[in-house]
Amino acid sequence: MKNIIIGAGPGGRLAANELGKLGEEVLLIEKRYIAGTCLNEGCMVICALNDVAKFLNTSKRFEDLGIITANIDFSYEKVVEKIKETQAMLRKIEENENKSVGNEIIYGEAEVEIGENNEINVKVNGDTYQADNLLIATGARPFIPNILGVKHALTSSDILKLKELPDTINIIGGGIIACELSNIFTSYGSEVNILARSSVLKNLEPEIKDYTIRKLLKKVNIYENTNINEIQEDKVITSSGTFIGKTLIATGRTPNSEAFKNIVDLNDDGSIKVDKMMKTSHPNIYAAGDVTGGIQLTPVARREGLTAARNMAGYSNAVHYKNTPEAISLDLDVSFIKNDTNNTDENEIRKIVQPGGAGPGAFWRLLTSETGLTSLSINKKTNKVENASAISPSSVSDTAYMAFLINLGITKEDFDEFLELHPSTDTYYKILKYM
Repeated sequence: MKNIIIGAGPGGRLAANELGKLGEEVLLIEKRYIAGTCLNEGCMVICALNDVAKFLNTSKRFEDLGIITANIDFSYEKVVEKIKETQAMLRKIEENENKSVGNEIIYGEAEVEIGENNEINVKVNGDTYQADNLLIATGARPFIPNILGVKHALTSSDILKLKELPDTINIIGGGIIACELSNIFTSYGSEVNILARSSVLKNLEPEIKDYTIRKLLKKVNIYENTNINEIQEDKVITSSGTFIGKTLIATGRTPNSEAFKNIVDLNDDGSIKVDKMMKTSHPNIYAAGDVTGGIQLTPVARREGLTAARNMAGYSNAVHYKNTPEAISLDLDVSFIKNDTNNTDENEIRKIVQPGGAGPGAFWRLLTSETGLTSLSINKKTNKVENASAISPSSVSDTAYMAFLINLGITKEDFDEFLELHPSTDTYYKILKYM
């Protein structure tokens, strides 16, 4: 077997598909479900749950305006049932996609051994396969902190296992997952407490963070700089007091790399060490996605999977991380660009912050001043755009394209000939073209 891929999440699945299209022989091994965390426990689940949350919030908004009289009978059990039904359909589609390019898929737990001559042997379901190239794309799982009674807590992997909504949920963590889940559960009617060891959403620009907390998470009780002492079945004991209710942990993720610690070199955090070509310390073993640490996002995993696949097929290429767009799925999407390479002096930056305008998904928010917010940073000397953040119904797509344009070196003047579509809630072009 020329190419073996372990893990059929976004990185592994896309790598397998790319190799198949290139005419390569591929064996894709998946422990449980094709499509990985994204479809089965992560971003797609959040997307599905948040769609319902947005509908409930919109109905309440129209009712408050006197436009409709809403009497919605909401069933969390039915939501979960339909999510699982949709997941099964999507898994079948993605499985057929890989089979359509000639790839073989096996479901089972893989074990890797390196032979005396450095050959790569992969065992699964009692059979052994020899690989010319191996890609490890086993993803990551929720990180479980060392807290007394942590066994009583839920994680994001348990969301679809709930039989009913808890009256109160205490979420430990202050990052994106914690905030997304808090928004969903408050929209569904639960009381939610966020218990953050330091600050909440620390990667956001101050203006964007402030708006998010005041407007989008206003029903959530947020406790920053809070240490967790003990978790019990029906409560959590903290430095900020005791909170009754079910506890959910959202404190990051840890790589599924333990099975490979004697096969390839690992980083200090347990992630697999790779170069820009996604090569590991073994000349014919690659790794991609969350198991390599770094930026744990589905699009990043896909890019890494494609890079690994092309190198495995003999087409040399490297992955580069610059101005990566990220998003938080709330009642309005919060999107921002993670710019780690910007060393421009703050005095050389002109930051423009502007409220969102009325448009699709935001018109009826105008009366309550909840149309969103946009922040754009421009270099005073070069007029190049250097950073961007937006809260709006269209911010996810707007910010992704803006990250691409920033990488191309876009300037304010380049937008003079830009012809926008109207109506739109994109404020980036309004700042660049009209201000």
